[in-house]
Amino acid sequence: MKWDDIGEQPCSIARTLSVIGDRWTLLILRNAFLGTRRFESFQQNLGVTRHVLSDRLKRLVENDILVKTPYVQRQERYEYRLTEKGLALYPILMSMANWADDWMNEGFGKPMQYIHKSCGHKITPRLVCSECNETIHAKQVKPELTQDYFTYLERHKIQS
Repeated sequence: MKWDDIGEQPCSIARTLSVIGDRWTLLILRNAFLGTRRFESFQQNLGVTRHVLSDRLKRLVENDILVKTPYVQRQERYEYRLTEKGLALYPILMSMANWADDWMNEGFGKPMQYIHKSCGHKITPRLVCSECNETIHAKQVKPELTQDYFTYLERHKIQS
């Protein structure tokens, strides 16, 4: 299977990777969540080439993750702002940061702390059960295929 076809799989992770599955895209999203809005700022902060940055921003706009809005009418300059769909990626990036803080900090500790604006406390991101609010761990979850999966296979004439 070619990388360009990864989003065609009946797999939620593969579909997500088809949009955000490269390092530059994830770093662009990180910076967008940190408040970066303009092309030049993304390029300066990331050190990415103009071509790669332009390509990734275009893809994020095409997938409704970012919206491109003019900030200077005369010169046609744009800002890139997270959409609701883009904001919904926040838990993914927070989970990645939390994982790196736990497993890749090389003894230096966390490079960033997160403050919950509502209560003012420092937080550690965690994944919790939507039903009982208990922290979720991989060994406590049993994945099951849904009927939608089998419908997809049938519709695309794929053997399971």
